[in-house]
Amino acid sequence: MAETIPLDNFKDELSLYTELSSVALGATISSVSDEFFAEAFNLLKVEPAPSMEGLFGPNGALYSGWESRRHNPTFDWCIIRLGAPGFLYGVDIDTSHFDGNEAPEASVQALFSDADTPPTSSDDRWCQTLAKVSLGPNSRHLFRLSSINERYNYVKLNMYPDGGIARFRVYGLVATVFPTDSSMLMDLAHVFSGGRAVYTSDQHFGVGSNLLLPGRGKDMGDGWETKRSRERGHNDYVIIRLGHSGQLDHVEIDTNHFKGNYPESCELHACYTEEINPVNDEIEWTAILPRHKLGPHRRHFFQLENIVDKYFTHVRVTIYPDGGIKRVRVMGRREPVQITTDDGVNQTIRETFQQGRTPSGNTTFISSNTAPGVQPSILAPHELAKTYARSPITALPLTAEAFAPFGQVLMAWTDPNAAPKGVVVTSANQNTAHKYHNLSQIERSYPPTKNARTGFSVYRSTPAGAKPGDEWEVKILERHPCTNQAFIPMGYSGMREDELPSAGRAYLVVVALNGQDDRPDLQTLRAFVATASQGIVYNTGVWHHPMITLEAIDFTCVETQVGNGDSLDCEVVTLAEFPVVSVPNM
Repeated sequence: MAETIPLDNFKDELSLYTELSSVALGATISSVSDEFFAEAFNLLKVEPAPSMEGLFGPNGALYSGWESRRHNPTFDWCIIRLGAPGFLYGVDIDTSHFDGNEAPEASVQALFSDADTPPTSSDDRWCQTLAKVSLGPNSRHLFRLSSINERYNYVKLNMYPDGGIARFRVYGLVATVFPTDSSMLMDLAHVFSGGRAVYTSDQHFGVGSNLLLPGRGKDMGDGWETKRSRERGHNDYVIIRLGHSGQLDHVEIDTNHFKGNYPESCELHACYTEEINPVNDEIEWTAILPRHKLGPHRRHFFQLENIVDKYFTHVRVTIYPDGGIKRVRVMGRREPVQITTDDGVNQTIRETFQQGRTPSGNTTFISSNTAPGVQPSILAPHELAKTYARSPITALPLTAEAFAPFGQVLMAWTDPNAAPKGVVVTSANQNTAHKYHNLSQIERSYPPTKNARTGFSVYRSTPAGAKPGDEWEVKILERHPCTNQAFIPMGYSGMREDELPSAGRAYLVVVALNGQDDRPDLQTLRAFVATASQGIVYNTGVWHHPMITLEAIDFTCVETQVGNGDSLDCEVVTLAEFPVVSVPNM
């Protein structure tokens, strides 16, 4: 007999799992017996079914759902290819707005097939996961499934004998297959890595699980958005259970499509626990990203802190005071795993297991290729801390928010609404341009007796040894104690003899704050990849590496200087230890 889940229990039960049948995950309709009145692809839509009362098409009344012809002597069916292979837990069969024409009964079958040809309705491999159940009009029906320990990538929804269903949501765990190389940098929070949003403080306009979906979405509806807060000091948060415990590196916070309702700022914490949802547990959370400003309608990249020789299973993203985020990408290296066979021999697995836990608390270990007699064992963090040397610093795409502690970014935005808050944007040049005002100011604090002058210089910079896709050692840093310094890439036309032979596309920016010993604080060392459409301004006194181009670029430099080699113009230090920067491919 089918197990019904009360609708009030959805958040505590089904919401812990991934909606494998969502079009946002890539699920598709493989075949359908009949869709005369309303097409089956509506079953997979992210948004709830809207009312279309009073609207008619050539075949009759319009519905956001799947509706077949009347008088079927047998039953109608729809075969769905899931967005990812997975272990199924439950379904939500929603008949919203179908009243008098809803499907009276339904059942669910599933199978796994890696063949190029999709299965047919009569395939003898179909396995029953939900026996025939009764449905009512204009309502949601939640059920637990049987055969939850088997992996499937197709489901078949049967309705008896015919009628309409608005949405069909299949929930479960993604059957992940990780790279064999555990040192490979990957998104541990991605839904295809098995990441799950296990708790959200508020999801009034958009659910937390949207944060982990592929791509950047199509509008604000497929992100996480909370309601407006009216209390001073308010914040909202989401807890993400990583698909695999790992050593974290950096994070991407994407506010795509959120222009007037993005959060003012965010911060991140992480923990290591076997609990699925540690919201109410006395868990020690480690601050891995201090509170940072966010901007509208763009991707933000931040290097994480307090992560050396540590592994984490969960990340908590806190936003202030409220608002919307489209995606969160937590980049890291998965923790190595051992398995123990029946004879007690430990061996490293090639296709690692994803640990899962049912809401009842019974622990199960799930993988894409479970071997008989094998139990996986995730090693405790302290047992593996010595196996990792300090990881290279990843050079991240340059953004104004991440660079703010070190200086300013000079750039334009395709959409003026995406400019940082506080930037004045006006139309200029008879409406042929947008002007982004006062992105930075010129600073100077030289003693008057030095007769320092502000001027423009041009640097013709050629590659300094750093190569895309390679690692590069930082050996020296410099600072300018009495002035800030701007570098603005110059264009390329190919029309002048004195130009560079080709257009340089990117350069590397390496910066650090000053330490208590009046030397660079290497704990704050950050690396960024700037494009030729971005200029940078180093704040006064900020340590930075001399210009590092990945391809030859001409720069205009704006600075104040004495110009005679005075130490107030520039101080250079050779580092005792050489941090390593990982330069991404272009």
